[in-house]
Amino acid sequence: MADLSHTPTGRAADANAADRTYVGLAKQIYDLIAAGRVGPRARLPSERTLAERFGVSRTLVREAIIALEIQGVVEVRVGSGIYVAEAPEARSVTFELPRGPGPIETLRARGVIESGIAALAATERKDSDLDLLFAALRTMRENMDDKAANEAADREFHLAIARATGNEVLRLVVTAMWDNSRADPLWKKIEEHFHTPALRAASQEDHQRIFSAIAARDAAAARSAMQAHLSRVIGEFTKAWR
Repeated sequence: MADLSHTPTGRAADANAADRTYVGLAKQIYDLIAAGRVGPRARLPSERTLAERFGVSRTLVREAIIALEIQGVVEVRVGSGIYVAEAPEARSVTFELPRGPGPIETLRARGVIESGIAALAATERKDSDLDLLFAALRTMRENMDDKAANEAADREFHLAIARATGNEVLRLVVTAMWDNSRADPLWKKIEEHFHTPALRAASQEDHQRIFSAIAARDAAAARSAMQAHLSRVIGEFTKAWR
């Protein structure tokens, strides 16, 4: 396994260390690879070890590794680990990635915000809102094997909950969180690893519980069901690669 006990010195390293985004961390890890501290096809330390080494969260490490994978610098093998893909001098790395929050950070924010929205929807919803939620649930169920159609219905379900609050600002917030994350190349890459038919089936059950709580006007149950749903998705997307 590669020894990353020391980082490069100099202005570039200092600048990268000062950048506390996942892009900044990706650059720091890349600098170590480019400096020859990790050879081609070598396995990198675990996410936990990297997090301790750089003094950051494992979430930030996960997003940085995905950024490096998009650039072709590393190869993620679920169940095995993270490996240097090839000699860094053989490629040009630009790190032209979104500078906003990463997908896991966005999911965590959704867990806080959408759980409150679900609770409010349970007290404010109308019968017409239930019709929209039920229609989205049915479409998701009918498209369990069609990822794109299932995801579109999933989006409509979450937006319908926000609409049910009667608060347009909340609808816009949910729309932005959902659409911004789906446009992020990191989200697309992480889904390649972890978005499976089994995940869609589990989400369907989560959505049914959320719907039932909102239909029953049970705000506490709606909050809890939404929190559980998004926490489970985060858990799936942050499973150890080895």
